[in-house]
Amino acid sequence: QKPARPGGHFFALILAWLSLVSATATAKLPEIVVASYNVENYHLEGSPRVRTKTTASRDAVADVAAEVHPDILGLCEMGSIEALKDLQERLKLRTLDLPFIHYVNGPDPDRHLALLSRFPIHRQQSLANVPFQLNGMPEHVRRGFLDVTVEISPTYQLRLIGVHLKSKLASPSGEALLRRMEAQLLRQHIDQILAQNPTVNLLVYGDFNDTKDESSVRAVLGARDSLYGLSDLPAQDPGGDRWTYYRFFTDVYERIDFLMVNRALRPEVVFGSARISQSPQWRKASDHRLLYASLIPVDKAF
Repeated sequence: QKPARPGGHFFALILAWLSLVSATATAKLPEIVVASYNVENYHLEGSPRVRTKTTASRDAVADVAAEVHPDILGLCEMGSIEALKDLQERLKLRTLDLPFIHYVNGPDPDRHLALLSRFPIHRQQSLANVPFQLNGMPEHVRRGFLDVTVEISPTYQLRLIGVHLKSKLASPSGEALLRRMEAQLLRQHIDQILAQNPTVNLLVYGDFNDTKDESSVRAVLGARDSLYGLSDLPAQDPGGDRWTYYRFFTDVYERIDFLMVNRALRPEVVFGSARISQSPQWRKASDHRLLYASLIPVDKAF
């Protein structure tokens, strides 16, 4: 029998250790679901200036969200902070516990950006007040920009930017021009983030109030081949339809809600997971449909 080579056990241990390091260097964390939902004026009884959202409608919003069961739920057109807590409690009754909340109190007194999360919020970087000049007159981004970093694990963080660009309701300054200005300011904010750290895991979501061919959405996406460009996740419902919004007065269906990811996060999106809820309660809940996607975070911190 051939004698064992001196130091053989040592080399075997080294190889085993290197294999372990290689495996954990890109360790996959559990799959998570991120959702975006415009909940159409989620106001409680007694809210000033605005019509109350009925109890049946609020229950429908909670039902739609609970069907998807997201780990992170970004919200547009939320009313007061009390209204956000109302939704949080309704979700909890449906076994969807999202204990961590973030709320942006922007210039629009009635419609706010908010976020509910199963994971703790590690950092809050939201911009409630974003001023700009338009035709020599002072303006503000109506809902501000929601910007938080959630801690998925002690070594993995996900940065989320939630937006609700200017609606298509007429404005003296021109609603389309206001929306383009807001989109450009959002793009500047994204560029600043990625200039500081191109490898950040970044997801941008919300109601853009424009379709993908419009300049405002193209501005936010950025150049396709750019280091700072974003990729739109092509969500659709089980029937293959892609609309996210129904405008009753014009009887028009449009896709104006989006999920976008940067280059670093794109490989972690589960292929084909971007979906639009087809809940039968969608119209009772909102004039928008909830959209969502799954991520499998890859922990690169080892």
